[in-house]
Amino acid sequence: MAMKIRLARGGSKKRPFYSIVAADSRMPRDGRFIEKLGTYNPLLPKDSEQRVQMKMERVQYWLDQGAQPTDRIARMLEAAGVKDKAERSNPKKGTPGKKAQERAEEKAAKAAEAAEAAAAPAEEAAAE
Repeated sequence: MAMKIRLARGGSKKRPFYSIVAADSRMPRDGRFIEKLGTYNPLLPKDSEQRVQMKMERVQYWLDQGAQPTDRIARMLEAAGVKDKAERSNPKKGTPGKKAQERAEEKAAKAAEAAEAAAAPAEEAAAE
């Protein structure tokens, strides 16, 4: 049985509240789960202790049994110090879009023209 530690959504519309659960990966997101391991309330401030609460000994038990955490849960476990920090690389995400690249090229061209225009009178004065 492929086990996952993941979020199960609760709460009303536009007011999310998540349970951290250990579930069979074939079950639906909000469906049947084996054990509730904690809660996550994204509406609370990031520095609040109530934002993420986990039963660490049970989480560690499920990790030892071979359960795979989802990306979001893995980040929470890294923040808690239970799991080693994974290297993430998405080089395309940091690159600007086409329009932003065009604007940067235009700005660089204008700056180069201004530098040339400022340098020309200085060269003429030096020549005299």
